[in-house]
Amino acid sequence: MKRTIWTVACCLLTMLASAQVTPKWAEKAKKAVFSIVTYDKDNQMKGTGNGFYIDAQGTALSDYTLFEGAERAVIINSEGKQSEVTRIAGANSMYDIVKFMTPIDKKQITLNLASQPAKVGETVYLLPYSTQKATTCQTGKVTAVDSIGNNSFYYTLEMKTGEKTVSCPIMNANGEVLGLIQKNASDESTESYAIGAGYGASLSVSALSMNDVALNSIGIKKALPDNEEQAFVFLHMSSGQMNEEDYLELIQDFMIQFPNSYDGYLQRALYFIENKKADRYAQADEDLKKAIEISNKKAEVKHHVAKAIYAYRLSVPENETPFESWTYERALNLIREAIQEDEQALYLQMEGDILFANKNYAEAFNSFDKVNKTPMAGPATFYSAAKAKQMTEGSDINEVIALMDSAIVRLSKPYLTEAAAYFYERATLKADAKKYREAVLDYNQFEEIVGSNATAAFYFEREQVEMQCRMYQQALNDINKAAELAPDNVDIWLEKGAVHLRVNQLDEALSAFQKVVSLDNQSAPGYRLLGYAQALKKMNKEACANFDKAKSLGDTLVDKLIEKYCK
Repeated sequence: MKRTIWTVACCLLTMLASAQVTPKWAEKAKKAVFSIVTYDKDNQMKGTGNGFYIDAQGTALSDYTLFEGAERAVIINSEGKQSEVTRIAGANSMYDIVKFMTPIDKKQITLNLASQPAKVGETVYLLPYSTQKATTCQTGKVTAVDSIGNNSFYYTLEMKTGEKTVSCPIMNANGEVLGLIQKNASDESTESYAIGAGYGASLSVSALSMNDVALNSIGIKKALPDNEEQAFVFLHMSSGQMNEEDYLELIQDFMIQFPNSYDGYLQRALYFIENKKADRYAQADEDLKKAIEISNKKAEVKHHVAKAIYAYRLSVPENETPFESWTYERALNLIREAIQEDEQALYLQMEGDILFANKNYAEAFNSFDKVNKTPMAGPATFYSAAKAKQMTEGSDINEVIALMDSAIVRLSKPYLTEAAAYFYERATLKADAKKYREAVLDYNQFEEIVGSNATAAFYFEREQVEMQCRMYQQALNDINKAAELAPDNVDIWLEKGAVHLRVNQLDEALSAFQKVVSLDNQSAPGYRLLGYAQALKKMNKEACANFDKAKSLGDTLVDKLIEKYCK
């Protein structure tokens, strides 16, 4: 009996000795562990917990549950010093882990990630948050190691842990961090779990993280992706989802993180320009200059800057004075410098666009013509050339139509909605060239593409061309459709009456003109044409009364009708 009691006592002493130890590295390592307080949107305390630093850049880990729904968080280190959590750098709700950033302290102690995962049976140490000088680590054994991919691990431990130890680090004998303790199902359980610190360190923000539910459930600002290209996409996607202050701060983060990238300066300038921040135009101009200065791709950036200035000038209303530094001339000089450094079709197209906007149509055509001799040639580039040629004084309309032919032949079949504009433009040109039947064919193709989206104005326009080539039935169909779509449009009803007169449908004409004067009792042409329809139907009394009404409204064409029918 005595021997049994002695054996039990020895075992208890051994367990106590192993459960309360102070490894040599613990005194220093404890300074990497801190307490966290999170706050909700009303700045009320949401919760408290633990975390620890994993690098000298202020990167730390804790549990996601503590941060979910938080609008801000404060850490308190072992010396009682407080710091704000500035950025969330990654989160995973399933494994209940979050990675975040705090201001950098050069003296800050950090924990080194274990180079190798723990092995089953290995002794591990729980390093608690402590403000006391003496640090006592709780020990336990690893009972299972599960791989969760990407060289990351999940540990099962023979160790009793509680609420106060959640997210405290689990260390190996060398003082390297293996993982962080997760919340246990029961405070009485002798089995605990830890998510690998390496997994937490691998968490990141990507270009598509704006749609990440876990990240969006935390109100604290997000860090940028480590990769510059992804960071720029993230920056671009964030522009419409953040308030001005937060977005400009994100741009500043980008500039700090990628000091040799012109994208931050360009993006900030574009934000001010596109959002009409007139009081920030001077800063935007400096940003545009800085973007060119720091870039090692001068031609590319000059193209971007020229495009920004060009787009700005197009957006300025005629009654508004534009920012004095942003002129078409400056944009043109920049794009021509870019062309000299690297003659790309894209830059030539921009040159043409700027020249066209500045009404230098002949020069614009020359630029577009150069583009059309490159692999970049396509429907849009030939369309640009056609418009420039059309606007050039003394140009031949047949040359313009030929350019539109080149644009249309490059359209893919079946035609998409975007193709409709090309056929409409060519139809208008052919009508101007008196090629009426060819114009109707293009109008028909336009209608086929847009379907039910064709407007009253379209049917009105096609009807007038159809009348020119004596396609009377088609013209009647179109003007009736126009009247159906715009039943209160006086001009359409006037045209409808005129078409009925043209084909000797007097009753229909009479009805159309009566509709005109009912819609507008001050329409002089309406009364004149109504009177003319009545005169053709031998209704001279009524006709003459309407002629007199038209004359009283200032109609100058009615006198001959009065002379013929009312004398």
